[in-house]
Amino acid sequence: MYRRGVLRTTVAVAAVATGMAAGPAAAADDPTIGALLPMTGDLQAYGKTSSNGVKLAARQINDQGGVLGGKLQVEVGDTQTKSQAGVDAAKKLVSIQGVSGIVGALSSGVTIPVARSVTSQAEVPQISSASTSPTITDLDDNDFLFRTVPSDALQGDALARVAAEQGLENVAIFYVNNAYGEGLAGSFTEGFEARGNTVSASQPYEKGNASYRGGLKEAASGGAEALVLIGYPQNGITIMRQALEGGYFRKFVFTDGMKAPEIIDSIGAQYLNGSFGTAPQSSGKSTAAERFDKAYKDAYGKMPPKPFIDTAYDAAFLLGLAMEKADSQKGPAVRDALRPVANPPGEEILPGEWKKARRLLNEGKPVNYTGASGPVNFDKNGDVGGSFAHWKIEDGEIVTEKVFKPDM
Repeated sequence: MYRRGVLRTTVAVAAVATGMAAGPAAAADDPTIGALLPMTGDLQAYGKTSSNGVKLAARQINDQGGVLGGKLQVEVGDTQTKSQAGVDAAKKLVSIQGVSGIVGALSSGVTIPVARSVTSQAEVPQISSASTSPTITDLDDNDFLFRTVPSDALQGDALARVAAEQGLENVAIFYVNNAYGEGLAGSFTEGFEARGNTVSASQPYEKGNASYRGGLKEAASGGAEALVLIGYPQNGITIMRQALEGGYFRKFVFTDGMKAPEIIDSIGAQYLNGSFGTAPQSSGKSTAAERFDKAYKDAYGKMPPKPFIDTAYDAAFLLGLAMEKADSQKGPAVRDALRPVANPPGEEILPGEWKKARRLLNEGKPVNYTGASGPVNFDKNGDVGGSFAHWKIEDGEIVTEKVFKPDM
């Protein structure tokens, strides 16, 4: 039997503690989620593809019956890859558009202030598909912040392992001066030095500078064999260009924030062939990953070699499942239903299996979502485990060398 009394009116969300005035409730009956994404700024290379992942989940859900009797709507807010712009966009999603949950943000430097000042105060669940700072694990967010991507406490060790396997013994780190860069630089240093190697310099940099030559010269002074660049494409391209022009570095090691074809197009394959990095990635061999890959290609064509598409899809699908499970669009109810639909026990639900999930939930049976990015089992902090890709640039293309789980 299908449940009775399904809520179909979007609930107005209370004003948050930052003085934001409560806006009107959404007039439509359809449930709505927000997507807080960098459509402009440093991380814009990932904005469109992440948006595609969110919208693919909504499309599949709506083609198979919708959520709570209505069509799931997606409202996109542009963070501009800036903390204040992200907070402003989140306030609009919560108070004006009345969203029941938010996918995003991508950068930890945006996700953390949004969680502190907006979603935790307004009691709206937030699932980041890309924010990896270890700070998020213990953040005081009233249990409204989750993520479908593993912490950099894991990625740092994964990158250290790959760098050591590639024969590097002395590297310099150049990292963006925010929670993402600081956390990943620290975890990489710990893992790399634990393997008997040397980090001869670790330099933070500010976004938007015209020149990074002084910092690069200092980073190169310790005899490093390669530059570990922890940042985003927009400024990362400037840093690489100046590193090459000044003869400071010829070899680069990257993290997930730099896994974008745009860097090859801007710098040139001849300068980047042989560079490598890590990024969260499923094995691609599971039924769940294969289902997602096919659905994405059917909807948008070729799958781009970029991270965070599958994790954005999973975050959106989980918010839909949680609303259906909770029989409610209210933030606290949706939050409380996230772990029950994501974690065992329950019948396995794969990407795209909305009709099956909806039937089971309406019959009062438990479900366990296995995501496009892998198992999405939220722990007490809203964190997940995961695997990582060792990727490299070969003949001007980004290719996956292997997928593995870190030693930790």
